Amino acid sequence: MPVHHRLARAQLFIWQHARLIDRFLFAYHFGDGPREPVVAALAAYRNPDGGFGNALEPDKRVPHSQPVDVETALHILDAIDALDHPFAAGVCDFLVSITTSEGGVPFSLPSVNTYPHAPWWAAPENPPAAINPTAAITGLLLKAGVRHPWVERASEYCWRTIETTDTTAFHDVMPIVTFLEYTADRARAAQELARLAERVQAAGTVAFDLDAEGYVQKPLAWAPTPTSPLRHMFADDVLRTHLHALAAQQQPDGGWGIAWEPISETVRAEWRGVVTTGALLTLRAYTAAGFTAE
Repeated sequence: MPVHHRLARAQLFIWQHARLIDRFLFAYHFGDGPREPVVAALAAYRNPDGGFGNALEPDKRVPHSQPVDVETALHILDAIDALDHPFAAGVCDFLVSITTSEGGVPFSLPSVNTYPHAPWWAAPENPPAAINPTAAITGLLLKAGVRHPWVERASEYCWRTIETTDTTAFHDVMPIVTFLEYTADRARAAQELARLAERVQAAGTVAFDLDAEGYVQKPLAWAPTPTSPLRHMFADDVLRTHLHALAAQQQPDGGWGIAWEPISETVRAEWRGVVTTGALLTLRAYTAAGFTAE
């Protein structure tokens, strides 16, 4: 399918089904849309405590600030080259307020429990620190050049955890990768990235089967761009095959599907807007690097 036809179909899906913030993101990435509307839409998810909530991560409908919504907000700012916006540094006061004695933030906070949420977001009364999303938040704040005591303390937590963990879980590994990509200690980061990649490969965590269904993570999830730190784990022919498969997964309505069961059809549509833009960005990045998805 010609690229322009794929993009036109995706655009129709985005206009019909995606959230306002995702429509603005699509326009920024694939049209001539400016970044200011993205930031304006992001502001609606921001709370007075400096954190983000209000289902910015759609699988939980809690309005109160949550750690993963902070991570999501930072990723959005990064995607539009706006990590210098005051919203980024402004999350630190909220993060200080929820940091545990370990030095990191929890996966989710108990406020999620009284609102509709996917089961994996349920939180105990006193949740411990978690590398997901602490490492991703810290890495993005390091990339932004934010200087704050929280960043220093969280960095120490991240290093302690990274050097002692044997996790190969995708949702732990990718935040770790984000931290290692932007920490100042490049020699230490290179060592841990090598150890991490070796561990993931040995564990058989990557789903190479093109027909694998369910909530599995295939090569392009681990390396969504040719410059991703884990790109070296995959041979060119493997990536090329999975790029073909990703392109073929565009559905008749123009969007890409999700691999998990959402809590409502509204949430399904919201997530499909996110993953549709993500799929197109991956296809474009690899095409620009000389790969083809056709």
